[in-house]
Amino acid sequence: MFDKVQAILAKQLRKDPAIITPESKIKRDLGADSIDILQLLMKIEDQYGLVIPDQALAKFETVGDVVAYLEQLEQPLNI
Repeated sequence: MFDKVQAILAKQLRKDPAIITPESKIKRDLGADSIDILQLLMKIEDQYGLVIPDQALAKFETVGDVVAYLEQLEQPLNI
């Protein structure tokens, strides 16, 4: 799952995937703004047919936070 999120972020933010780690802070380390984060989540929602609630969105600080949330959903969705 990390590889998928990493690839989406790298493409969207035009970053080298090698600098994106689970510990990377999406805003501070990768330079994403609120719109970038929203676009990331919309892409994930479209790709996997799910809806990420605003309460969860507010908790995403690192790339690992996004990955952990998606991995919780992984079993029922068979991602």
